[in-house]
Amino acid sequence: MRIVYTSFRGLFSDSPRAIYEALVARGDDATHTWLTSAVAESAFPADVETVPFGSPESIAALESADVVVSNDHVPLDWEKRPGTLYLQTWHGTPLKRIHNDVLWAPEGRLAYLEHDIARWDAMLSPNAYSTARFRQAFGFPRPIHETGYPRNDLLCSPRREEVRASVRAGLGIAEGTRVVLYAPTWRDDLVFEGKGERDFHFPVDLEDFGKRLGEDHVLLLRLHNMVSSRLESIEGLPVRDVSSYSDIADLYLAADLLVTDYSSTMVDFAVTGKPILLFTYDLDEYRDRLRGFYVDIEEIAPGPLLSTSAELVDAIADLDAVTAASAQRYGTFRETFTSLEDGHATERVLDLFFPPAGTPAGAVPTTRGGGDGAYR
Repeated sequence: MRIVYTSFRGLFSDSPRAIYEALVARGDDATHTWLTSAVAESAFPADVETVPFGSPESIAALESADVVVSNDHVPLDWEKRPGTLYLQTWHGTPLKRIHNDVLWAPEGRLAYLEHDIARWDAMLSPNAYSTARFRQAFGFPRPIHETGYPRNDLLCSPRREEVRASVRAGLGIAEGTRVVLYAPTWRDDLVFEGKGERDFHFPVDLEDFGKRLGEDHVLLLRLHNMVSSRLESIEGLPVRDVSSYSDIADLYLAADLLVTDYSSTMVDFAVTGKPILLFTYDLDEYRDRLRGFYVDIEEIAPGPLLSTSAELVDAIADLDAVTAASAQRYGTFRETFTSLEDGHATERVLDLFFPPAGTPAGAVPTTRGGGDGAYR
């Protein structure tokens, strides 16, 4: 069996990585091929076959695959072979509008992506809420399996403290330092209307951050892969750019709190139980013009919405009080969105799509979770 993986157009990350690592650990007789980007090449295991994303070799790999596992659209022109299984893991809980539900998209973009959606045989979903949104936004008529996300199994793993210590040591973070992970989503106008190569403006007042919080705080910046190449120079500033770090789950474990805006990173991070702050300095613009939401973000947010950098620094400085004030809504948020994130999502996916040797593989399952609903 030949399995081809792609994550965010060339990274070694996310649910495809979790599925790959589980299959390798099980020792299945399969050929594994990853589509890669140049910036992420060093993150891949030395013994795995890789081909550059978008190259003729990547097209050939996709067209010869028995199984394709992807966490995003694959905007390439390729023909899926009859009998090939294309498993779409997707990459988050859609709090903001996606695909056909967005308020605005460049002409022709959604129609082009429809070609890839037509190839999908099945999807994974992290919760019942997402299943309904996927059905609506993608117009997807085939099975959606509520398994939880394999990428989040690490957050419940017995190894999580070991991974936390290793990542912090690798980043040179001293013992006792509070790590603030800032992971904003991308803005559609920056990607589709931006004119300059370096035009992501950092909205946090880093001078104020350093002065008021001191050297026992460090800010890790994790930009969305759609805009990670557009960051203005941060040389000499009290922030570390970890946008190229291979897998954000490691950073969730290393962090002591998350600062985000409208990103579904807040759902994944909530699995850890650690504090979440929402820096929503452009809420009206994002909600009413750029993208829009499926939810009332002010009502469901697991932490406070902060509109200025000064408010953000205030909240970090008084984190215990802020966390206590948000405890009830945080609990409700976790109940709504993370009930399936129990550390066993990868096992459920393997049971469904990659049964043990001797059992037919490659066909879309029609039992045990084959429709909308939680895995049973």
